[in-house]
Amino acid sequence: MSKVTIVLLIILLVLVAGLIVLYFLGKRAQKKQAAQEAQIEASKQTVSMLVIDKKRMPIKDSGLPQFVIDQVPKLMRRSKLPIVKAKIGPKFNILIAKDEIFDQIPLKKEIKAQVSGLYIVGVKGIRGSLETTPKKKQGFFARLRKKASM
Repeated sequence: MSKVTIVLLIILLVLVAGLIVLYFLGKRAQKKQAAQEAQIEASKQTVSMLVIDKKRMPIKDSGLPQFVIDQVPKLMRRSKLPIVKAKIGPKFNILIAKDEIFDQIPLKKEIKAQVSGLYIVGVKGIRGSLETTPKKKQGFFARLRKKASM
């Protein structure tokens, strides 16, 4: 065998070993996530709240308590989270919404939300249905492409 084939076989073995490791790590992470989802579902409560503000912002700028920020892994501290500022009863709270639900939360309206700790898990409207936030305006070229395809 030539040196080139030996090098290619070694690279192939390293890639296969890497894929096997990633497969098992992914399975373990999936099990952890399923356990966390079950725990969130078990502890959720329905709360009526007035949404004051909602933004996607880094966790260090969100205004969450310091012990919550310290529990977040270092790699996740720079990523932007969907943060909701709401008035629940007489208190103002800062909550984290799920990504799927964040767009459904209306601003400056009263809603019934399913809350589990600091997480907003579900949203329902108190008076009528929820109005989603308006979609972003299309850019100039996107409108041209849409007209051209018609």
